[in-house]
Amino acid sequence: MSLWHAVKRALGLRREPEHLRRGRVGEAAARRHLKRAGLKFLTANFRTKSSEIDLVFRDGDCLVFVEVKARTEGGWTRPAAAVDQRKRGLLGQAAKEYLRRLSNPETKFRFDIIEVLLRDGAVSEVRHLPNAFPLTRTKRHA
Repeated sequence: MSLWHAVKRALGLRREPEHLRRGRVGEAAARRHLKRAGLKFLTANFRTKSSEIDLVFRDGDCLVFVEVKARTEGGWTRPAAAVDQRKRGLLGQAAKEYLRRLSNPETKFRFDIIEVLLRDGAVSEVRHLPNAFPLTRTKRHA
C-alpha cells in the first residue's frame, strides 16, 4: 500500500470495500469463538501461490484449518455453501503445503468452516461446523 493510500485510509478519506470489512470482522469473530472453545491459535491468512487458509488452530493433537464465511443475515443460502468443490480443493492444496513446511506428514488435521452472520455490520451469530469436509484429491488438467 502506498503512503498516500495509507494516509487517506487513516484520515477516513478512503472507505474499505465492504467485502473486505466483512471478512475482517468475520475472521476476528471466528478467532474469538474458537479460542473460547479451547483451541490454540497458530496463524492467520496462511498463503500459497493459489490459495489461502483463513485461520489455523490446534485442537489437542489435531491441526484445524479454518475457512471463515461472513455474510449479512437474510441470505437465501448458508455461508458454508460458498465452500464448493473447487474451494475445497484449493484449501486442501494449501493445507498440504502447510504440513510440508512442518516436515511432519503424519500430523492429524481437519477442515472446519465458521459461518459468521452480520446484522447492521455487527456479529449476530457464529456457527462452527467442525470437520466440515474431507481432504479431496484435486483433478489435474492435461
